[in-house]
Amino acid sequence: MRRFLRKFLRSWLAAFGLAVVLLVVVGALTATWISPFDPAAQDILRRLLPPLSRSEDGLHLLGTDALGRDVLSRLIAGSRVSLLVGVLSVVVSGVIGVTFGLIAGYDDKRAGRVLMAITDVQLAIPFLVLAIAVVAVLGPSLFNLVMVLGLTNWVQYARIVRAEVLVLRNREFVLAARALGASTPRILLVHLLPNVTSSIIVVSSLQVAKMILFESSLSFLGLGVPSTIPTWGSMIADGRDYVAHAWWVAAIPGLAIFITVVAINLVGDRLRDMLDPRLKQVEN
Repeated sequence: MRRFLRKFLRSWLAAFGLAVVLLVVVGALTATWISPFDPAAQDILRRLLPPLSRSEDGLHLLGTDALGRDVLSRLIAGSRVSLLVGVLSVVVSGVIGVTFGLIAGYDDKRAGRVLMAITDVQLAIPFLVLAIAVVAVLGPSLFNLVMVLGLTNWVQYARIVRAEVLVLRNREFVLAARALGASTPRILLVHLLPNVTSSIIVVSSLQVAKMILFESSLSFLGLGVPSTIPTWGSMIADGRDYVAHAWWVAAIPGLAIFITVVAINLVGDRLRDMLDPRLKQVEN
């Protein structure tokens, strides 16, 4: 692990991305203790204060919004929703996609063809339209949002895992396990799954950034979590009418989304370079 971490940190871009990701994670985990104000507390008398403004309650480092709520406190609280939705939806889509990919790759006849037909149908459905329709029917909630994102983004896992399993299923260790009488579930879980784990890790790291963007888009449209819970997307929606004279209300959460997504992508790219044998380079 130490050797892996040292090699990972040789890229200053990856080190920067990892530092930003850790900062966001720590902020999300300790939001209750480090938030300078209550993110839901309203005070019309201090509405639209610019960054570095002071009030009777203290310093508003990033200003306040149209209802007098502290932007920094809401930004920290919103990181919880973004990370939680991003990670949980990736777990749901990963479990579904990896399962489909393993079965479709190992049994490329009836089961494999049926599963890949389902995959092709899923690809033909516009994701954002489907997500908006489902959330609009079921109502905005954290559970519904996670399930919608998870159930509509498993296709990439299935296609990548299936492609690798199609190659691995004819390797000697799989043929030997089959000759020794190993059951199909044992071959899939013990022999094939560990050999595609690196690809799953890379895809998952990149999918987290994608899920954060989708969550922000749905929250911006008012179809994410309930409006009482602060999110980065809803903060941008709240500040879009004040961009001309209170730019910080919408610009700061937008910048937080941008930096977080870029940081996660930098970490994912570095993991891909290190874990994909086709992209490994001999270092002096």
